[in-house]
Amino acid sequence: MIARYTLTEMGKIWSEQYKFETWLKVELEVCRVQHQKGLIPKSDFNEIENKASFSVERISEIEEEVKHDVIAFLTNISENVGESARYIHRGMTSSDLLDTALALQLSESGSLILNKLERLINILDDKAREYKDLLMIGRTHGIHAEPITFGLKFLIWKEEMLRHIERFKLALSGVKAGKISGAVGTYQHIDPEVEDMVCKNLGLKPEPVSNQIVQRDRHAFFVSTIALIGASIEKIATEIRHLQRTEVREAEEYFSKGQKGSSAMPHKRNPILTERICGLSRLLRGYTQSAMENVTLWHERDISHSSVERVILPDSCICIDFLLYEISRVLENLIVYPDNMIKNLEKTKGLIFSQVVLLALIEKGLSREDAYQIVQRNAMEAWNKDISFKELLIRDKELCRYLTPDEIEQMFDLKKVLERIDGIFKRAKKKGQR
Repeated sequence: MIARYTLTEMGKIWSEQYKFETWLKVELEVCRVQHQKGLIPKSDFNEIENKASFSVERISEIEEEVKHDVIAFLTNISENVGESARYIHRGMTSSDLLDTALALQLSESGSLILNKLERLINILDDKAREYKDLLMIGRTHGIHAEPITFGLKFLIWKEEMLRHIERFKLALSGVKAGKISGAVGTYQHIDPEVEDMVCKNLGLKPEPVSNQIVQRDRHAFFVSTIALIGASIEKIATEIRHLQRTEVREAEEYFSKGQKGSSAMPHKRNPILTERICGLSRLLRGYTQSAMENVTLWHERDISHSSVERVILPDSCICIDFLLYEISRVLENLIVYPDNMIKNLEKTKGLIFSQVVLLALIEKGLSREDAYQIVQRNAMEAWNKDISFKELLIRDKELCRYLTPDEIEQMFDLKKVLERIDGIFKRAKKKGQR
């Protein structure tokens, strides 16, 4: 069982306290590297390292006056460090600090997201194997098509999530970029080697070419990838919502003891978790547009992206973290009704075998058009009169010139649907091992 979701891990990363802790980590690392290069005296670096601290409340007080969060942060640090604070932020611009610290926050958030993606893939794999041979009706346009297995649905979802892992790792690698290159990226007041060493020590890579900021195509790709993961989670949730419909009832969310579905109707068992998932996925798609619009800034940088990112980056990470948790919980506790799947398979009284009959007639020498006309004529009668498709075929004199009753009987065999399912699973497993 998956424990109840809490915001503890992901929420901590995006808290004000942790943000300033990350800012301090970056500033101290820059000072350490500059000390190693002989740019900060040992006594001053020791003062900085030992005394650098902050108070969120004090930063807020200062920011109220100066209207600049980085200056407020540095002022508070200076109050605690004293005279040696003159070496802090030396040669840097605000975005050197902000973007490098943001890369660290995104890196940590990405690790949590990857862990939940891996867990979801394991659940999907388990369910795919469990239900590999569980027959159910396949639907196209919402209408009964031909039989599939429930496990095949899970295998499709697993493969999709495996692709997401590849994409997300690439996107995460993209946002793990820091910069310590100064006001417009020219290193006028700081040695590029400082940037290289700082980024390496922090587990980041330096932005190869920057202006005042790390370029926002990186972040747009990251947010877009998160939104794409959300879209696939919504896809799974939507399928479960459809399968839970009263008329279908092939699978449904777990309904716990004491749970209530409606304030007015005591009988209701509503798909509230999957509906919640579908709603939150819409938020992620909205964040993608905002992230795209952040790519375009005036000249070497303006501040229009900053206010947007304070919302979309924490929210995207928190939202996808929750969605991955929620869909894993739904799937792990999913209730499945095999008997109802069989009932639904039989609902159209054999119409699901129409293509088998069509192909058999073609094999006997009929044109596709003539064969289609014969099969469709009987299929429409079965639809309209709610009678056995197989019996209609056996009584059709024109069709029986090509197929015997025994041949027709053999075509209505559900076991044949499973003949190549194992091969699909083996191919997917082989692909995953490459």
